[in-house]
Amino acid sequence: MKARIISIANQKGGVGKTTTAINLGAALAMRGKRVLIVDLDPQGNASTGLGVERDRRVQSVYDLLLGDVSAAKLARETAVDGLFIIPSTMDLSSADGELMASSRRVMHLRNALHHRDTPYDYVLIDCPPSLNLLTINAFVASSGILVPLQAEFFALEGLSQLLLTVREVRSTANADLRLEGIVLTMFDRRNNLCLQVEDEARETLGDLVFETKIPRNVRLSEAPSHAMPVLNYDPSSRGAVAYRSLASEVLARHEQELVANV
Repeated sequence: MKARIISIANQKGGVGKTTTAINLGAALAMRGKRVLIVDLDPQGNASTGLGVERDRRVQSVYDLLLGDVSAAKLARETAVDGLFIIPSTMDLSSADGELMASSRRVMHLRNALHHRDTPYDYVLIDCPPSLNLLTINAFVASSGILVPLQAEFFALEGLSQLLLTVREVRSTANADLRLEGIVLTMFDRRNNLCLQVEDEARETLGDLVFETKIPRNVRLSEAPSHAMPVLNYDPSSRGAVAYRSLASEVLARHEQELVANV
């Protein structure tokens, strides 16, 4: 079977996209899945957070998008068994302009990742904090979009443009694209605003909102500076527990889909 490709996206920065890509990927790998993270953000934070130093990124996701290098050749091992990453560099910041010159500008990543003989069960794409051509390429390549949503005022209003983009991609380039789910991040149950955002999200989006909430947790913030997921850095921390729970929910939803499609 082909890998399940999931874009982790939100055009707002600082909501936990990279943290989710790293730690959900690690949690899935620890459940026996082979997982590839594609670092599609020119800032390259997912690459740094998984220990790929900048001077070792001779080839990167730029070569996957605009070169002729396969995902298998670009993938780097990480400290987590079964978890791999294609790193990013600042070269990617010029990719938008180069993609614009291509008649198949939104199909590059799809063409690079869609192979039935892929060795991965999951491909997680860490998208940049914007709805640019890189993000559109990710959506066209993906079967689903997972949206980290910070529990703050106006959080849901920021989803509108993202959902409009999803609808447009679905109608023009990828009819199979769907919303994988919404995960509330930086959640503090002592904060009434967080609880209000959760209530509003569940009322508006129903079962699309994962039961798991990712808490504000200092260990989540510390782990990237040690170049490892929080599941390695502090396996018993609240952040690690939350991402293991999120991985269980993701797997359970996919198993239900498989049963329904039999």
